[in-house]
Amino acid sequence: MDSSKLMFSIPISLFILVINLCTVPMLGNCFDRIINFGDSISDTGNAYISSGNASTSIGTLPYGMTYFQKPTGRWTNGRVIIDFVAEHFNLPFVQPSVGGKTPEYFKKGVNFAVGGAGVLNNSEFTRMSGINPAQADNSLWVQLQSFNKLLPLIANGSDVSAMMKKSLIFVGEIGGNDYNRGLASLVPLEKITTWVPHVVSAIGSAVNDLINLGATTLVVPGNFPIGCAPVYLMQYETNKPEDYDPKTGCINRLNNFSIHHNTLLQEEIKKQRQLHPKAKIIYADYYGALLNVYQHAKDLGFKTPLQACCGYEGSKYHFSYAHGCGDKQSSVCVDPSKALSWDGIHLTEASYHAIANGILSGTYSDPPLSKLC
Repeated sequence: MDSSKLMFSIPISLFILVINLCTVPMLGNCFDRIINFGDSISDTGNAYISSGNASTSIGTLPYGMTYFQKPTGRWTNGRVIIDFVAEHFNLPFVQPSVGGKTPEYFKKGVNFAVGGAGVLNNSEFTRMSGINPAQADNSLWVQLQSFNKLLPLIANGSDVSAMMKKSLIFVGEIGGNDYNRGLASLVPLEKITTWVPHVVSAIGSAVNDLINLGATTLVVPGNFPIGCAPVYLMQYETNKPEDYDPKTGCINRLNNFSIHHNTLLQEEIKKQRQLHPKAKIIYADYYGALLNVYQHAKDLGFKTPLQACCGYEGSKYHFSYAHGCGDKQSSVCVDPSKALSWDGIHLTEASYHAIANGILSGTYSDPPLSKLC
């Protein structure tokens, strides 16, 4: 068959997806560095280093097995979204902020993301939810404080505003853990929904603070379709077919919650654009980019898209709190490149690559990230 005829025989949504799964051409000289804030979705080693390399999960194989062939403190089998963004702009992988002591270390960027971090600081989260977070406070507010302390090293004698102008800044994805704490504690979804304006407002405040420091190009990602995550498919499993999306098998009400967060976040971004008309504030649609993959999973070779690649054999979704990835009772799927979920909570490198290409191509970024330079 003629290749042009074959191309047009593919449904347009799937054709867009195939393009997004391919490598987007690299661009150079757009930015001097990337500055990133977030949680385990973009953590490149902060949580692992801060623990004294004592983590029993991300500090051991099979974490890191696909690209690095060793654990790096990333919560997946290879690269994360911010790694693919760095490659696209011809920059090195973004270094974790913990351990950096010299201007040279921070010359090409710095990553403040920490696994487990939420948007709200621990005391504020407790006041709102009544839940006392078990982990150290690595919230977005704390990450911004760390950033301010390191500014002299990052700027290295340059004007801070000029340095920020030449930086691509990612504010998230973050916020998922604020909700995860409630979901894990079985707080009713209706109550967790009341937390969303507080979380979104705090993200907007961080964007505002960064722009006041001189930032001119910021990417603010939305939340994932959490109703597709094995951890919640197991926890919120029902016997009612109407609770699930017939096309993906994901839980409708959890995905609708993500949509609610993303809708309010986009409204907050519009507000910040009005306050700062000279800044470029880009919404990265992680939800849409990933859901598109779930919707065409079988066509793309993902045979069991709702199962974790690395997890407990004895469970429906290959996930267990008691036997997580790296546990002696866990196993790894034959081909992680054909899996969407890595450990039931975090995604595989393949998923992150698809999301990165979706936003870098401009299909899932508003305004298009592809038109920055």
